[in-house]
Amino acid sequence: MKNLLRSTILAAGVLLPFAATAASPEAAPVQALDDALIATMKAGSAGQGFDARVAALGPVVESSYNLAEVEKNSVGFLWSTIPAAQQQELAAQFEKFTVASYVAEFAKYGGEKIELLPTEKTVGADKIVETQIVPADGSAPTRLDYVVSDGPMGWQITDVLLNGTISQVAIHSSDFSSLVTSGDATQLIDALKKKTATLASSSGSL
Repeated sequence: MKNLLRSTILAAGVLLPFAATAASPEAAPVQALDDALIATMKAGSAGQGFDARVAALGPVVESSYNLAEVEKNSVGFLWSTIPAAQQQELAAQFEKFTVASYVAEFAKYGGEKIELLPTEKTVGADKIVETQIVPADGSAPTRLDYVVSDGPMGWQITDVLLNGTISQVAIHSSDFSSLVTSGDATQLIDALKKKTATLASSSGSL
């Protein structure tokens, strides 16, 4: 779990299915991602290839996350200095990397479940949806919270908090800071391409 938060975005942290209850509008994007990740893991256990799982999970990640906001916050104040063409390329590579990271991390299904905790916190205009991942072997659950924001596409994930405190966006910001200079994100774009290729290769798709 910690490796996924360090390697992605969406993170992501990460997710397994909710208990069978109707999700609030704030929790709906988290539940949608959870359900898709369960399907991804089951597909991996059934022998489905990496690329096919990426293709299936990608649209759900795109709709559940506000990836543009996550990316902008991860890059930080230098985002506005990056040329528009590089911003578009960076957005495409960031999404590919995020999805590939989920598929590589959640490769097999082991009976895990996730429980939506009853309390939702309010932080300014945002909500924090609290969950815990419960392993099938009865070991201690892992706390995983999601910051969700209401934007043009409705409620979407804008950050993931491992153990309720460790911000995925903050980790990204630390990792990205040395790869972006004023007006140039070439190093970061190249790094994301290489990381995505490594994930695919190690999972047997290349």
